[in-house]
Order: sequence, then C-alpha cells, then structure tokens
Amino acid sequence: MRFAYSIKQKVKIASLLFCVMACTILIRFLEDKSVKDMNESFVSMYKDRLIPATDLFYVAQNTYAKRSLLESALYTQLSNITPVALSDQLNGFNMVIDSLIKKYEKTFLIAQEKQHLIELKDRLENTARVDAELLELLRNKDFDKAGSLYENAGRISSDRTIQKLSELMGIQTRVGEELIRDSAYMVSGSKLYSTLQIALAIVIGVLIVGIVFTSNVVKINNEKFNLN
Repeated sequence: MRFAYSIKQKVKIASLLFCVMACTILIRFLEDKSVKDMNESFVSMYKDRLIPATDLFYVAQNTYAKRSLLESALYTQLSNITPVALSDQLNGFNMVIDSLIKKYEKTFLIAQEKQHLIELKDRLENTARVDAELLELLRNKDFDKAGSLYENAGRISSDRTIQKLSELMGIQTRVGEELIRDSAYMVSGSKLYSTLQIALAIVIGVLIVGIVFTSNVVKINNEKFNLN
C-alpha cells in the first residue's frame, strides 16, 4: 500500500515537472519569436524608413538647388553662368536625384508609397522636360520666353515635386511611428512571457513541496500506526 502511494506521488511530481518543461519550452519559443520580430522591426525601421527618409531629403535638397540655379540663370541673364555650364550642373543634379530614386525603389514600400512614388517620378520627368525647354530658350538668349515658361510651368512643376516629396516623407514618419508602437507591444509581450514563466515555476514549486510534505505526513502517520 505504501509502495503504491509512493509511486502515485512520484507520478504526480513527474507530471508536474513535465508540465514545467513543456511550458518553459513553449514560453521560450514565444520569447525567441518576439525577439526575432523586434529585430526585424528595428532593421526595417533603419533600412526601410530612416535611410529612405534621408534619401528623400537629399532629393528635395537637389530639387531646391536646381530651382535656385535656374532662377539665378534666368534673372541674371546668364551673367554668371554659361548655357553649357548650366546644362552640366542641371545634369549633375538630375543624376543624383535619379540615383536616389532608384535606391528608394528598392526599399520596402507600402501601397500608398508606391502610388506616391509613381506620381513623384512623373513630376520629376515633367520638370526635366521643362528644364530642357528652358535651356534651349536660354541658349537662344530668349529670356522673356524663358522667364514666362519658368513662371507658368517650371516653378509650378518644381513646387509639385517638392509637395510630393513632403507627402512621401510624411508617410515615412507615420509608418516609422507604427513600427515603434509594434516594437513596444513586442517588448511588453516578452515581459509577459517572462512573468508567466516565473509565476509558473513558483506555482509548480509550491505544488511539488505540497506533495512532498503530504507524502512525509502520510509516512510519519504510517510509522506511528505500525509502532502502536
């Protein structure tokens, strides 16, 4: 009888220890997944948000530089720059912008960003066409027509390009904030898993102590009964 009771208690302890092991493995798996997701979130924030936002800023910076260069050429009647030098500088700005846009295209883009990027590329192409027309007019020293074209088309095209860049940078900020919130949620989940693991270990430990204590009480009672 005592042997059967001892076996029963050992089975209970073994079962509880098995539960601890199974729960620990499950929690560990969830923690590893949480850490992996957090790492991916931070990597995405750097590669797909921070770097692209910087690239968009440089696109805007080069767009402003082109605008300033054209206005200087138009309103000073090429006193400080030749048409060839102007063309070379504009081409240099365009090459930098094209390179940055191609780099930006390779990052992870949400649907709204893809649509905005299509519109941005259309506006950049339109601006390039206007720039080519302006250059031709400036080569021919037709400053009146060049000034009219810039005021009616060039300036508007440049403004629209910058506006679209601002919208894209706004999306970058919003998506970055969402990634930060997701990371905070993952961190809270990881803390919860650790708390559950500690609580489970305490509960199982108390149960095992209780079983052992009960087993000792029964053993003492049996020994007293045998002595009597």
